[in-house]
Amino acid sequence: MSQLKLLVTGCKGRMGQAVTECAEADADVTPSVGIDMGDSLEAAIVQCDAIIDFTLPSFTKELVEAAVEHKKILVMGTTGHDDELLALIDEASKSIPIVHAPNFSVGVNTLFWLTRKTTEILGKGFDLEVVEMHHRHKQDSPSGTARRLAEVLAEARQLSYDKDCRHGRFGDVGARTEDEIGVHALRGGDVVGDHTVVYAADGERVELTHKASSRHTFANGSVRAAKWVASEGHKTGLFDMQDVLGLK
Repeated sequence: MSQLKLLVTGCKGRMGQAVTECAEADADVTPSVGIDMGDSLEAAIVQCDAIIDFTLPSFTKELVEAAVEHKKILVMGTTGHDDELLALIDEASKSIPIVHAPNFSVGVNTLFWLTRKTTEILGKGFDLEVVEMHHRHKQDSPSGTARRLAEVLAEARQLSYDKDCRHGRFGDVGARTEDEIGVHALRGGDVVGDHTVVYAADGERVELTHKASSRHTFANGSVRAAKWVASEGHKTGLFDMQDVLGLK
């Protein structure tokens, strides 16, 4: 198979640089072109087979529409999309293959799987909390990974993310309810990404933790996702990293 040609968006940013480095180290792909703010997406997209995007939601509409027009594989790790953008991505997946995941780390996706299984095993006797920490520059909160962990908890306990999650606590909020899922975001320093799921019951506590020390864990996963789409021959569809890793 010939090398898969990648377009790396946000190529001057920390994630973009990591994706480029990982692609350069992989014999099956080549980062043939990169763009950043002010560069022409239209000129770059015709030079690639697949796009890897870790930028901002403000760029998503333009990128998705261009990917659909040119029939390109789209791997997207950008988080913080509103419902309108999520609907746009879903509609686009009827025309092109899209891998959209809050986290491309193999370890984090194992954490998603473990979280579901642990929740099923422990049952309703445990209070559920999610704690995440990222670097001071991260703009969205909670992180996409923390949100997905809370969604997994809600799904496993047949709860609602929107109704049952409590994002932080301040003041006289009363005792936690049996069904609430606490979600807490910490920001500081250069932390790449820490996530912990806490199960707390009377007399015992279980914690599942993943800590990322390098953005290359996410970058390698995104390259792996692009290769997976190409090798599987998907022409359309909306996938996540659980599909790529065969964890579903």
